[in-house]
Amino acid sequence: MRSFLRFSRFLSFRKMSTHAGTANTKFTVQKLFDVSNWTCVVTGGGTGIGLMIAQAFANNGARVYITSRRKSVLDNAVDTWGNSLAHPKGQLIAVECDITSKESIQSLVKELKDNRGEKNIDVLVNNAGVSLENSEVEKGDESAEELSKELFSENFEKWEEVYRTNVIGHFFTTAAFIPLLAATSSVHQGRTAAIINTSSMSGITRTSQHHFEYNVSKGAAIHLTTLLSQELRRKKTNIRVNSIAPGIFPSEMTTKEESDEMNKSTIPTGEDYGEHKGIPAGRPGSDEDMAQAALLLACNQYAYGQTITIDGGYLLYHP
Repeated sequence: MRSFLRFSRFLSFRKMSTHAGTANTKFTVQKLFDVSNWTCVVTGGGTGIGLMIAQAFANNGARVYITSRRKSVLDNAVDTWGNSLAHPKGQLIAVECDITSKESIQSLVKELKDNRGEKNIDVLVNNAGVSLENSEVEKGDESAEELSKELFSENFEKWEEVYRTNVIGHFFTTAAFIPLLAATSSVHQGRTAAIINTSSMSGITRTSQHHFEYNVSKGAAIHLTTLLSQELRRKKTNIRVNSIAPGIFPSEMTTKEESDEMNKSTIPTGEDYGEHKGIPAGRPGSDEDMAQAALLLACNQYAYGQTITIDGGYLLYHP
C-alpha cells in the first residue's frame, strides 16, 4: 500500500513538474514579445524613430509596411535593411503615402486591403511628424516688447503645417484603419490590435524649447491618444491606443540634417553631453531603447490609453 502511495505521489509530482515546465515557457522573451506573422504599418518609417520601430517589428518576424511622402527614402530603407533581417519571416515593404491628404490615406488602406490582401492590421504606428524652424529669442530673458514681437512674427501657415501632420494626420490615418485594426481580434482570437502614436516629451515639458507650435502639437497628440483610446476600447472595435513620448533620439528632425546612406542619423556626443542637455542617461536615445518601448506597447494586451516617456530622464531636469 505504501509503495502504491509513493508511486502515486511520484506520478502526481511528475505531472505537476511537466505542467510547470510548460507554463514557464510563457515567460520567455520569445513568447512575451512574439510578433512573428504580424502585419504592421509605420508612417514616417523610412528614417529616424519610424525606421527604428519598423526594424524592431521586422527583425522579429513581422511584415512591416513603411510609408512616407519620399518614395526614394523608403526604397533605400528597404534595400539597406530589408535583405538582412534577423527573422526569416520579417519583411520591410515601402508604400508611398502622404498623411496630410485624406485621399492618400485612403489609397494606402486600399493598397493593403485590396492589392496586398491584408485581412487585418495588428499594429499601426502613427509616427510621421514635422518640426519647422526654431524661434530666435530665449523666452524669459527679453522685454515684453521683444517677446511680443518675436511670438507675433510666427505665421499661421507654420502652425497649420505642423498641426496638419503631427495631429490631424494621425487622427485621419487612425480613422481610416479602424476596420482593419478591429479585424485583428476576429482573425487572432484573444489578441487586440494596437495603435502607437509617436508624441514627444516636448508635449509634456513646460518649456517651449524654442518651438511653441511643435510642443503644442505634441501635447495635442498626447490628448488625441487619450481620446482615441476611449473611443476605440469599445467592444465592437477593441483597439488599444497608446503613445510613446521620446526624448532626444537621432533623426533628421533633431540633427536638422539629411540621413546618411543607411537612412540613419547621428548626434555627436562628448563626456559632458548629459550634463549640458540635462539628461541623466548621459546620451541620446538609441535604436534599442525605442525598439523595446514599441514592442512593449504592441504586445502588452493590458496597456490602454498610456503615454510612456522614453527620454533618458530629460523631464526630471526639465519639468
